[in-house]
Parts: sequence; structure tokens; C-alpha cells
Amino acid sequence: MRIFLTGATGHIGSAVLDALLRAGHEVDALVRTPEKVQQVSLRGVRPLVGDLSVPATYAAAAEDCDRIIHAAFEASSAGQHVDRLAIDTLLAAARRRAEAGKSAVVVYTSDIWVLGSTEAPAIEEAAVNPVELVAWRPEHERFVLGAAHEGVRTAVLRPGLVYGGARGIIGDLLKDAANGLVRVVGNGRNHWACVYDRDLADLYLRLVAHPEVSGVYHANDEADERVDDIVDAIARHAKSRPDVRHVPLEEARKKLGPQADALALDQLVRSPRAKAIGWVPTLHSVAGSVARLLEEFRTARAAA
Repeated sequence: MRIFLTGATGHIGSAVLDALLRAGHEVDALVRTPEKVQQVSLRGVRPLVGDLSVPATYAAAAEDCDRIIHAAFEASSAGQHVDRLAIDTLLAAARRRAEAGKSAVVVYTSDIWVLGSTEAPAIEEAAVNPVELVAWRPEHERFVLGAAHEGVRTAVLRPGLVYGGARGIIGDLLKDAANGLVRVVGNGRNHWACVYDRDLADLYLRLVAHPEVSGVYHANDEADERVDDIVDAIARHAKSRPDVRHVPLEEARKKLGPQADALALDQLVRSPRAKAIGWVPTLHSVAGSVARLLEEFRTARAAA
């Protein structure tokens, strides 16, 4: 199968790329710089230099592929606009495939934060209540899912906080612990919904391979871990125990802006639709996997 992938060098996309290549798929990867061309081409990937904000640089390539995975996000003030432009472009490419009688599948990457805080474990059908940081995402989800009425099979994947390697929020905690100071937004008694990067990548793989999947899928390890428990486990594995400071939400907002409210969310999340297609996470806890995660963190930092 030939797959078009955005975000192939990002935290999520790089794990997805690994999974696709292990499964024997051909991958066309959208990258932004010549350096990243070399990075992916050495692995047998067809690189395409382009930019999500310039549809002409990737629309035709996406149309040539059997599946489309949108795992990239423009981390700038224009991120929301660029994401919608990318969605428009990728769905249009898929529609043209459908009109030509070809398979047309698009997997869109959203975010577990669209659920807001949850009073009870939230499944995929739960109502959304997004924090400000991702308030625009539910509209993009609906737009993607609406393409199903036009002959395109679409799926929305909502990952939890991704752990593994040196990137992401958990990676930042590992780095902060090594530096001797960890800051926790709020009282630390809130739960984070998390997912191991390789397990997340396996769900993407299942979504593109399955002949009938569509709709929303959650990806999390269902460990229901409190932030303090995660931080304590990381602190216990540090060479010297770091200072852990709890920062009141109002104070954190001054430095982090809307991200502070996202980090303070209390989320219990379940993934029954993902499990129904055979997805089973191999790691079920950040706190219980710190030794392994530290090894991956150091390996990734050394290779950077």
C-alpha cells in the first residue's frame, strides 16, 4: 500500500513512519527542508519538499497514494488556519480518487484535550468540551468526518499525551528532572491520558489497513495516572532527586498561556473503538515504565 504522510519527522509522525515501514508499506513523506529530505530518504521513503500552507506543493502527491495520514501540525499562530487548509487539500485529493473509482482513506490527527476534563471515563462518543488551546479542533474533526458522505472513508484519531523518545510533555519532564527542577501546573492530583508512541503508531497502522474503519478513535493506555505519581516515579529514577514545585494555575497561565489549562485537565479516557479493531497497548503506565523511557530518552538525545 502506498501512503502519504505529513509530519513524518515529528514526534507522532516519526513513530508512524517507523510502523508503516516495518509493515512493508511505501511511504511518500511531506518534509519542509533539504535536511529532512536526506533524513527520510535514507530509509527508503519518497520525500516531497513542500509546506502545508502551500497546497500546490503536495496535492498531486497525496492524490497518487492509497491512504493519507495527516499527522503534522504547524506550531505557530497560524496553526489553526494551516491545519484547515491542509485538511481541505487532502480531502480534495481523496475525493478525486473516489471519483476515479480508487480507494480514498484519510486519517486525521486531533487531540484528547478536545474532551476537556471528564467526570467519568470518556469513550469516543462522549461530548467534547475543549479547552481554549484546542477549541478549534472539534470543527476540523466534523469537517473531516463529513467527507464520508462524499465517498471518502475518514477517521479521526485523538492521541493522549505521547510518551517515548525525547520529545513531548513526558520527555520535557524527564529533561527537567535531569536538570533538577520539575514544575507541575496545579495540585498534581489531576489525571493525564497518555499513550506510548509505538502503541499509537500501531493504531494508525490498523486504521489504514482495516477495510471498514471510520469515525473517532481514542488512543490512550488507560492507566489513569495522576500527574504527581508520574512526576514522583521520574524523580525517583533521577541521579539526584529534583525539586518538584507546584505552580498555581493562575500563575502558570502568565507563562504558558492556554497550555496551562490543558496541562491542568483531569481526564479519564477509554478507547473501546480502537480495541474493537484489535488494538492493544503494550505499555500501560508512564510511572511503571520510567526506566525504559529514560533509556529511550538518552538514546534519542544522543542521536539528535
